[in-house]
Amino acid sequence: MSAAEHLVTTIEQLEALYGQPYGPAVVKEIDHISSGYRKLIEAAPFAAVATGGPEGLDCSPKGDAPGFVRILDDKTLAIPDRPGNNRIDGYRNILRDPRIALLFLIPGVGETLRVNGRASISIDPELMQSFAVNGKLPRSVLIVHIETIFFHCSKAIVRSKLWDEKSKIDRKSLPSTGTIIAEVSQGKLGGETYDREAPERIKAMLY
Repeated sequence: MSAAEHLVTTIEQLEALYGQPYGPAVVKEIDHISSGYRKLIEAAPFAAVATGGPEGLDCSPKGDAPGFVRILDDKTLAIPDRPGNNRIDGYRNILRDPRIALLFLIPGVGETLRVNGRASISIDPELMQSFAVNGKLPRSVLIVHIETIFFHCSKAIVRSKLWDEKSKIDRKSLPSTGTIIAEVSQGKLGGETYDREAPERIKAMLY
């Protein structure tokens, strides 16, 4: 029997394999920010932002002080875009396909929060000024119009032991960013100098 014969290729096969969703898995999905979901968003210092477009998919990390994703109303979020690498893959996607997905993580908390919706990119001066840190404005502000929002239970976090102190990995046990860049660029970039300058570079470009 070939490997292809073991592939699930139809919705009918998939539903037969998994059965019906667990009751709360459906009930917890709503189209607005409830009071409980509000508290999760306000406590989250990190979110993964996923988009798709003609060139492909993108999933980018966004992080700042807890509550950096601002709730404008019960169906709208605003996310400041701080200095980064200027690849803007996700933003290119949004201009062609506004669909967006967010995954919020809260340190020490097992539940994660998901948002699906549509996004736009704002450079409204007043809105950007409201996100200023140390007098520095974000490059733009991502506006997310919520279509669905729901939480995931803690099983994935529990299995991964993500917040367990004993699971922490010594960063020095893995290749440094300078080493990785030197490898993929065949020595043209990266290296020890890149690693040595990284702390100051990151500090200077946080906001």
